[in-house]
Amino acid sequence: MSMQHTITAAVPRYKKSQRKGRGESSGRGKTSGRGNKGSKARTGKYVKHGHEHGQTPIYRRLPKRGFSNFDFERRFHIVNLPDLDRFADGTTVDAAALIEAGLVPDKKWPVKILGHGKITRKLTLVVGWYSKAAHEKILAVGGTAQNVKGETFAFPKPKKKFVKREAVKKPKITDAPEAAAAAPAAPAAPEAGQTPA
Repeated sequence: MSMQHTITAAVPRYKKSQRKGRGESSGRGKTSGRGNKGSKARTGKYVKHGHEHGQTPIYRRLPKRGFSNFDFERRFHIVNLPDLDRFADGTTVDAAALIEAGLVPDKKWPVKILGHGKITRKLTLVVGWYSKAAHEKILAVGGTAQNVKGETFAFPKPKKKFVKREAVKKPKITDAPEAAAAAPAAPAAPEAGQTPA
């Protein structure tokens, strides 16, 4: 039995923690049990995550696999409908107006309007994309949804799903004797001296 994990009179429940790094007057020596200089003598973690001390780390020993869509992902600045109520009725709201209002940091990414909440203003929105819920709510209050070119925004048509054809079953070829029996009998040839009917 380990006394380290057992509460006894010799090992009380709350053991006073050791206070290190306070110099010679602490009674633990000049370096307070930390050794001499170096990263181990400093505060904080002295080994970065994944470091293997000179050995090639595991993430470099293993080959790359698969495909990542991170570099090709479509990214947007997000604006919700209730944030647009600060604009007056009839205002044309584009990326520049959203930047000036502090709703979008810059023009690095296009803006996407999400339908969380509701809108009460009749606005003309000129942004990159809309969610379906936001598009419906904007049109319901009499607003206008346009793309960045100033054209009426329209969602792309859904792609046709590929439907695999069913294999056509070919009729089985029966054996020759059975096929001959199933075939109609050919008319007999006329005998000598008889005229065909």
